[in-house]
Amino acid sequence: MFIGTVKTRVGEIKKVSTRLNKEDILGAIKVRWRIGRTHYKVDPGLYAVGNPDDTSDVFVTANYRLSFDHLRKNLDGINAWILVLDTKGINVWCAAGKGTFGTAELVNRIRATRLKEIIKHRRIIVPQLGASGVSAYQVKALTSPKNAFKTIYSGNASVYFQSESSSLGIDRGFTVVFGPVRAADIKAFITNGYKSTEAMRKVTFNFYDRLKLVPVDFVYSFTKLLVALAVVFILSGINTHGFNINQALHKGLVSAYYILSAYITGIILTPALLPYIPVRMFAFKGMITGLVLSSVFTAFSSLGSTALETVAWFMLISAISSFMAMNFTGSSTITSLSGVKKEMKIFVPIQIVLASGGLILMVLSNLVVLK
Repeated sequence: MFIGTVKTRVGEIKKVSTRLNKEDILGAIKVRWRIGRTHYKVDPGLYAVGNPDDTSDVFVTANYRLSFDHLRKNLDGINAWILVLDTKGINVWCAAGKGTFGTAELVNRIRATRLKEIIKHRRIIVPQLGASGVSAYQVKALTSPKNAFKTIYSGNASVYFQSESSSLGIDRGFTVVFGPVRAADIKAFITNGYKSTEAMRKVTFNFYDRLKLVPVDFVYSFTKLLVALAVVFILSGINTHGFNINQALHKGLVSAYYILSAYITGIILTPALLPYIPVRMFAFKGMITGLVLSSVFTAFSSLGSTALETVAWFMLISAISSFMAMNFTGSSTITSLSGVKKEMKIFVPIQIVLASGGLILMVLSNLVVLK
């Protein structure tokens, strides 16, 4: 990743490549599957791409390695500075909501890197998805000499900022320019006079975007899947004589197939079909796909050997699919905190009732058949 240094008035700045190597690509694949996710970050500070000078642009990003790599890759052919904030290894969008990608950390990082002494201009480009955490007017005020010795608090960070004298004699604060949503649009953004078009400001969540997020959720919820399999395995072996291990093994394998199918439906199929399912709430979408899956199983006479067992699996598959789809709200760009809370308030009780009812009916079906 590091390919040398660039000399500045304050010392040498590490230079990074705009080409991702095999290690970068492998790291991205691993983190998509939640391997080493909490440690996938770079040190906060200032980095260089190309051969930047005191007139080059400054792009701000998070110290989540995936965000950093995505930005530097899209700066190929550009001489620029990258100012990395300490977001505790969290991406820009999430960190902005939590306060770590915020005004205080941005001002603190400008001071710590002595950015005023490195560049002549006073423009920094912040990704649009970080706008919720950054106050442009506060950044400008707090990086201006007239507001020296001010302290601000934002999220988990605080800043005691004292303006530093510039050898260039520039007495003005930094102006925040919000860039495009996608780093791929940076070159077009610069060509357009540092203005985002409507398309550059639009947040998309297309099929490819949704599928990229599936592996993280799949692995993250894997423990819940194992717990569900264990519970159903135990209940599958209950009959009027107590517990039968052979019955549990036979029915447990069939149950595992149903549960895994519901899990995949909620965590993969529902996100893939997200815009085509005609309801708004994710949990409701998952419930619908779960009901469709149960209906398909029933159509092929493979969902339970009795009416009680069939109803039980309709309830269980719908509950599991709904719950897993609801978890995807945390990965979506089209949800809000208030909306998610409202959805959970409505559907978590429904999911509990369906799951509990399904498990009870499953046991009853065993007692009725094996009396």
